[in-house]
Amino acid sequence: MSEKAKMTIENDHNIKDTVYLVHDVEQKPRMITAIIIQEHHIMYEVISGNEVSNHFGFELSNDKTLHL
Repeated sequence: MSEKAKMTIENDHNIKDTVYLVHDVEQKPRMITAIIIQEHHIMYEVISGNEVSNHFGFELSNDKTLHL
């Protein structure tokens, strides 16, 4: 029987957090609905109304913040 590897993940946001896209001019609030763990990075699935999209942590902010 093979040993199972344990992994610790340090994520910036949690499921159900309300976040804003830093490049969204409208600064619509979005809720995190999933955390996607891939080999070299973490992505977050967010929803606003019926619009679903995936983003890296650096694209999200807990506060309304616009970076153009």
